[in-house]
Amino acid sequence: MTHDEPRIAVAINPASSFGAYAMVGLRVAEELASGGASVITIVESSAEQLSGALRREISMRPDLVVAVGGDGLVSIVINALGDSNVPLAIVPTGTGNDLARGLGISREKPDAAAARILAGLRADSIRHIDLGLAETPQGERRFAGAVSVGFDARVNARANAMRRPRGALRYVIATLKELLGLRPLEVTIIGSHGSDARPVTFVTIANNRYIGGGMMIAPDADLSNGCLDVVTVAPLGRLKLLAFFPRVFAGTHTALEVIDVTRVHDVSISGPAVDAYADGERLGTLPVTVTVLPRALAVLA
Repeated sequence: MTHDEPRIAVAINPASSFGAYAMVGLRVAEELASGGASVITIVESSAEQLSGALRREISMRPDLVVAVGGDGLVSIVINALGDSNVPLAIVPTGTGNDLARGLGISREKPDAAAARILAGLRADSIRHIDLGLAETPQGERRFAGAVSVGFDARVNARANAMRRPRGALRYVIATLKELLGLRPLEVTIIGSHGSDARPVTFVTIANNRYIGGGMMIAPDADLSNGCLDVVTVAPLGRLKLLAFFPRVFAGTHTALEVIDVTRVHDVSISGPAVDAYADGERLGTLPVTVTVLPRALAVLA
């Protein structure tokens, strides 16, 4: 920080957890202002409007952007930040909160969140983490968590369409419902180890350890190692997949023979025109190419 009164932009998702925490962002902004910050609050009714408003504010070089919401809002903010090197702080109020979890940030009351953020700014507690860049025929997007193809992408789509229940339980229920239509997917994975055509249940390209509200899909993933972990799950029957998922929350699934984990700097997946998801949001259809962007995001954590 170069001056005593930090300029902080607070991005709020009023629909986070379907409105359950709509007032938290405004209270965080009030607490930051009470603590001596110059605060601008950004609330918009659509992702496109929010992204535009954020890009305009970021061009004014604030000291910090605070995302009050879940992984969907964090994704919007990350892409609006681009290469600005303006730091990001997260106040998790969403359904999954997986990036916050990976950074060790828990849910907290607005006054505690504001105090943490102001103390971090004063101490210059900024770290740089990796991002991924995902490209499909429909465009490109940066992500902090993971790209999903196959079964877990379909779970994402179903969970996004559900209004109840709130929280991580929504992903569990979406998983159980998607089991009814379980089918393998034929893909070709091209990376530094060559080209491999195979049937899979799903493929996850992970920067963060967590997806889906706490599933430890890539237990050895590191946000700052300059690599991505490609987790491939071979075809499974419904009962075996059902038994597999409790192990994902504990991170012990990678010991199973049906799991393959490869560490890469870039990877491409091609196959039928199925959807790929990044950080819980639809990217587009295959093929998808993913590249790591080392130390691309400054975070207050």
